[in-house]
Amino acid sequence: MTPALAVGPNQNSTATAKIVKPLTLTWVQDLDLGTIVLGTGTWPTTAIAITSAGIFSCGSTNVTCSGATKPAQYKVTGTNNQRVFITAPNVTLTNQTDSTKTLLLTVNNPGFVDLANSGSVGVTFGLGGAIGVDSATTDGTYTGQFNVTVNY
Repeated sequence: MTPALAVGPNQNSTATAKIVKPLTLTWVQDLDLGTIVLGTGTWPTTAIAITSAGIFSCGSTNVTCSGATKPAQYKVTGTNNQRVFITAPNVTLTNQTDSTKTLLLTVNNPGFVDLANSGSVGVTFGLGGAIGVDSATTDGTYTGQFNVTVNY
C-alpha cells in the first residue's frame, strides 16, 4: 500500500519593488547667533539658542544679544510623497583667534520632513542650535561646519 500524497491549494504571492529618485541636499543659508556681549562679574553658563524655525532666545540678563539671527537652512528634493529623515550631529565651534577655545553647538533638528506632491520642487528645512556661554568664555568669532545627511 502506497501512502497518499497531500495535495493543497496553490498559494500566490506578490513581488513588489519601490523605486525612488535619489535625494539632493542643497545649502541655503548659514546659522547665525548674532553678537553676544558678556556681562560683568562671575556667572554660570547660560544658553544662547535659535530653533530650527528661527525663534531666538538670549539666555539670561548676564548677556546682551544683538544683530540678525537666523537658523541654517537646507533644501532637499526627491520623490513625491516620501518622508526624508535628517541627521545633523552637534557642531564644535572653534574660536578663530585661539583654536584651543571651543563651544559646542547642540543642534536643533526637525528630524524629518515630508516631500509633498512637489517632491521635485523640494522642501526647505531649518537647523537651529544652542551654545552655552559663561563669564569666562573667551571672546572672538566661533565657527564650525554642519555635517547634514538626508535619507528616505
